[in-house]
Amino acid sequence: MSVTVDPPKQHYRNFLFDSARWDGFEFRPGDIIISTPPKCGTTWTQMIVALLIFQTPEFDRPLAEITPWLDMQTRKLDEVFADLDAQQHRRFIKTHTPIDGLPQSDDIIYLCVGRDPRDVGISMDNHILNMNLESFIGQRAAAAGLDDLAEFFPDGLPERPESFVDRWWAWVDDDTPPASATSSLLSTLNQMDVAWQRRDRDNVIIKHYADYKQDLEGEMRDLARQLELEVPESLWPELVHAAGFAYMQEHADRVAPNATQDLWLSAKDFFRSGKNGQWLDFLDEDGARRYDARVGELATPELAEWAHRGT
Repeated sequence: MSVTVDPPKQHYRNFLFDSARWDGFEFRPGDIIISTPPKCGTTWTQMIVALLIFQTPEFDRPLAEITPWLDMQTRKLDEVFADLDAQQHRRFIKTHTPIDGLPQSDDIIYLCVGRDPRDVGISMDNHILNMNLESFIGQRAAAAGLDDLAEFFPDGLPERPESFVDRWWAWVDDDTPPASATSSLLSTLNQMDVAWQRRDRDNVIIKHYADYKQDLEGEMRDLARQLELEVPESLWPELVHAAGFAYMQEHADRVAPNATQDLWLSAKDFFRSGKNGQWLDFLDEDGARRYDARVGELATPELAEWAHRGT
C-alpha cells in the first residue's frame, strides 16, 4: 500500500545533499523519517529505532544500509530506492532535510531531535576533521557528478581558520541561508524550529539529546510507545545497553554512518565524545553574551530555551 504525499514547501540543496532526491519515492504507511540537524543525535536515533523495530542488537547489515541517508549525494539514487523498496520491515530513513523540505503526509512519521547548539558546533568541527574528503569527493563525483562544484564554491574550497575557537565562531556567525547551508547555528535552529512549529501534530515526534543522556531507557520506552512498537519486557536491558554510547563506539564499523563507504579517517572517532556542556571549556562571559545575542536574532525565546536545555 502506497501513500499519497503532498509536495515539500521548501527545497534544500547543498554540496552534501539535495532534498529533491525524495521526488518519486514511494512511501508506505508508517514510514519513519528521522529528520535531525547534523550532530544532534541522528545516528543515535537511528540505532534506537533499529533496536525497537528489530528487538535485537544483531543486525544483518550495517546500520547505514538499513536506514540510508536518502538525499545524501554519495550513492546513486536508484540504488537507494531499490534497497528501501526491498525492505519488508518497517522502514526508517535518515535525512538532514527539515520537515518542510520533505514530502508531506499524515501517514508518515517525522522524528526530529534537538541538541544544545553550542555542543553541535563543537561536534561538527570534529566531524569535519574526521572526514576522508578525498573519498567523499570521489563518491560524490560517481553518484551525482561535480558539475555544480563551482556553484557552491565559486572561490574554491574555503579555508578553515587554524584556531578551533575561530572555527566555532565562524559556525555561529555563518549567515548562509538554511536552504543552501550544510551546518551552522542558523541552519541548526531553523531545522529545530520547523519541527517545533509542528510539535502538536500526531505524526511529528520531537526528542532532545539531553534527554537521551539523562534517561536513555525512559526515552526509548517513550519512543516505542509513540511509534506503536511493543517490546517484551525481558528485552529492554539488552536493547538499552546496545543503544549506549560505549556500545556504538565499540561497534563503530557497523554503526557509524557510511562506515562502509570509507568516508571517515576513523569510524570509531565518529563517536568521539557525545558529552553535553563541552562549550563550558572555552566560552567565557563575554563570549556567552555574544552567543546569546546571536541566538536572540535567530530563535524565539521558547525555542531557544528548549534547544539549550540539559547542560
